[in-house]
Amino acid sequence: MRLYTIAVILSALLISPCSRADFPIIDTGQISCFNNSVAITCPEPDEDFFGQDAQYDGIQPDYTTSGDSLTVFSSSTGLTWQRVPDTDLDGDLEPDDKLSWWTALDQPALLNSIIFGGYNDWRLPDIKELYSLIDFSGVDPSGYEGDVDGLIPFIDRGFFEFIYGDVSIDERIIDSQYWSATEYVSTTMNGDHTVFGVNFADGRIKGYGTSLHGTDKLSFVLCVRGNTSYSTNDFVDNSDGTITDLATGLMWMQNDSESGLIWQEALAYAEGLTQADYGDWRLPDAKELQSIIDYTRSPATHGTAAIDPVFDCSSITDEGGDTNYPCYWASTTHENWTESPGTYAAYLAFGEALGWMQAPFPPFDWNLMDVHGAGSQRSDPKVGDPDNWPHGHGPQGDVIRIYNHVRCVRDAVTQTDDPIDDLNINTTGQIINLSWSAKEGATLYHIYQSDEPYENWILLGSTNTTSWSLPAADDCGFLMVTWE
Repeated sequence: MRLYTIAVILSALLISPCSRADFPIIDTGQISCFNNSVAITCPEPDEDFFGQDAQYDGIQPDYTTSGDSLTVFSSSTGLTWQRVPDTDLDGDLEPDDKLSWWTALDQPALLNSIIFGGYNDWRLPDIKELYSLIDFSGVDPSGYEGDVDGLIPFIDRGFFEFIYGDVSIDERIIDSQYWSATEYVSTTMNGDHTVFGVNFADGRIKGYGTSLHGTDKLSFVLCVRGNTSYSTNDFVDNSDGTITDLATGLMWMQNDSESGLIWQEALAYAEGLTQADYGDWRLPDAKELQSIIDYTRSPATHGTAAIDPVFDCSSITDEGGDTNYPCYWASTTHENWTESPGTYAAYLAFGEALGWMQAPFPPFDWNLMDVHGAGSQRSDPKVGDPDNWPHGHGPQGDVIRIYNHVRCVRDAVTQTDDPIDDLNINTTGQIINLSWSAKEGATLYHIYQSDEPYENWILLGSTNTTSWSLPAADDCGFLMVTWE
């Protein structure tokens, strides 16, 4: 009789029926707490600034580098990445490896043609896949002019090779943007075709015009493969003012705060919220919040916020007097290199990411426009007066609001690091038998099967016992046991 090799994926989830967590949100990596300016000892409940990113642990990335050092696999997401954005494959990472977006579209075909890393199913990542790599232990070097050796980027250098912009060829230190496959459904600036990208030097998502005055914008490219379900939401309206995303295991408030708050107030608002009999709401971190952006929508193309219509989204009157949609605070501090590293916190723009651009000719008027696209992640001062920033901040005059809205989140799926470590597998005739010890508090177990890990899971059945049997096949593929 043939011997079967069965890989068992040990779920670390207390999971709802039919929820397979195909879109796990990876922890931001932020471990320090901050007040409005500097790092502090993490506060206790009921103390000021409690509830920020570093006080909630999420799923860790769990990277593994391949033996040939060409790829990095995250068992947490099921995604395999190029380790180095070496697009010309000459073994060196350099500015010449940056590509136009139009050329970047062809990069997966190049990798597939040479079976790069042993695979021929590479693709250009969408913006949610690419953002899964961001690491907020990074430090924003905007405005820094010194040696880059001591800087910390927003990507794990222990697994991914990374370089900052080369100032010797008139690049800025922060010029280390990476293309995604996600085009903005509207346009930015003066009608520019725009594609979202992640800047792993300064820790932001922005929509970048693919060309400027006839010159192509160049950025790095990291191709990805695996888990084709990643970044696909599965929203359920619970009819109690909450929305559950079965793909991520997160539950969201259907409504937002309906008014803007400073960052400290946003933390307190989320921690003090009770809704639908749940009292464990929190302010979402940047990666959790980005997971519910709907990149198929924009105010200009749909007249709505960039979010699924299952949610209710407040409207605002923007700085130009037009109807628009708010930015939402994240619990994530956007740390910078200055003596006040905790001054800014990240936000996600669910409306247009506006900026003030000054005309290059007399009378040098300031023009308000969507400079980075709905779905961008930028940052605001945590406290202050927006009137002190009449023309925004930075080279695109990013609008400074300070009073941003809040959409609270909680875990609908409870994460645990306690796997089934005593799963027994034996074959009798043409039957495969599984058995395991009971999980404390579990009332039901679910058994899934797939031909490939993290993709296309099929529910085989559920049981309230600690055993299951299934017919043996020539290739049983992968099995996953979950419980609730």
